[in-house]
Amino acid sequence: MNTSTQSAPAVDPTAGGPRSALVVNTNRVEDADVLRTRIEERVAAAGWPAPAWFETSAEDPGKGQAEQAVADGAEVVIVCGGDGTVRSAIEGLVGTDAALAILPGGTGNLLAANLGIPTDLDDALEVVLTGSRRTIDVGEIEGQAFAIMAGMGFDAQVMSAAPTALKARAGWLAYVVGAFKHLAEREMHVQIRLDDDEPITRHARTVLVGNVGRLQGGLVLMPDAQAANGSLDVAVVAPRNIGHWLQLVVGVALRRERVPRRELFRAERVRVRSDRPQPRQVDGDLIDDGRTLDVRVRPGCLNICVPAEA
Repeated sequence: MNTSTQSAPAVDPTAGGPRSALVVNTNRVEDADVLRTRIEERVAAAGWPAPAWFETSAEDPGKGQAEQAVADGAEVVIVCGGDGTVRSAIEGLVGTDAALAILPGGTGNLLAANLGIPTDLDDALEVVLTGSRRTIDVGEIEGQAFAIMAGMGFDAQVMSAAPTALKARAGWLAYVVGAFKHLAEREMHVQIRLDDDEPITRHARTVLVGNVGRLQGGLVLMPDAQAANGSLDVAVVAPRNIGHWLQLVVGVALRRERVPRRELFRAERVRVRSDRPQPRQVDGDLIDDGRTLDVRVRPGCLNICVPAEA
């Protein structure tokens, strides 16, 4: 756990605002020292005490730093990094009174996008300092928390195939490259159990369980998904050829109510079982391949800073 950093800035620690901490993935942001100075200046101008500073590491991408920040008394934990950094920090914040604040710094920034948090640093800081606090749900899979989506099949293949260097240059368009590599692969046969209902069987290319519904590029796959409704949405996507993929993408892009090759469900607990091991992902982070995806919702267990109008 990386819990020691540079010396604290010369800001009055008795200032009247909430105590805060900054968890930064320095691999995702440029000029970390400049970033730190800008944040400290804005925080000081708002009358907040100087934030504690934590840097993530390969061994601990955010959970331990968030836990330490809370243990040290932080009321707001500001996370600067991509969705993986945010997800890891969430694991350290779930069930605490501290609020997560996001400064988007990665490729997808999907949680920020779904909650209306701007990508510009100054605008995102304004949300932290003057926005609202909201309680949202998180999903849980195999002891890991997530705030966006967990999935198995094609979506995880896309995450794996997207070139890292291209993601750094082209952002979410890199996932399009990854998608084309796997469009023609065979579907999986899955059994899906929603809460205590009888299982349903489907042929599918991917099954996604989402706390929110927006994907890269602004595509909204699960239009009714809400981060604070005490349930998870499920999308079963089953195109079999290029024509089906085109129908699917066009329908989703135009936000049609009925989209070919997409089925939507909702539940508090979801169990997906495939006929063979599949790639799996959680908020864009790959986890071990497996035949099952067991997910449950944890309602209202995460406090988060959102725009005042959200």
